Amino acid sequence: MKSNTEHPWSVGDVAARFDLPTNVLRHWESVGLLRPERDPAGRRRFGEDDVVRIAVIQRSKAAGMSLEQIGVLLDDGSAGRHQVLQEHLDDLDRRMDEMRRSREMTEHAMQCRSHDIATCPRFRAGVADVLARF
Repeated sequence: MKSNTEHPWSVGDVAARFDLPTNVLRHWESVGLLRPERDPAGRRRFGEDDVVRIAVIQRSKAAGMSLEQIGVLLDDGSAGRHQVLQEHLDDLDRRMDEMRRSREMTEHAMQCRSHDIATCPRFRAGVADVLARF
């Protein structure tokens, strides 16, 4: 087992620095995303590599990845890594397109003189693809 000088942070220390509840870190450990060392008393001790993994998990979750996808991303032996990453890239492209449309509609709404924005033809054009389902 590595010494505590290599794994200086407790679960509470790490949780506080990342502004996370400790149970989130324990959950991530239970699903295999984290593997902190244990000290002789059995307490979790997080080192620099663990902290980097937590940062990757947080950034990946913020980008919309599921814990399962993040697990594949962090598994250096995963044969499905490229497929999962490509699917995530495709999802990001779809979401960015939706955000761009939403921004355009919001900008138009801010400048539109229509009292009821839903009656504005240009604004309604922004939801034409959604309305086409009916």
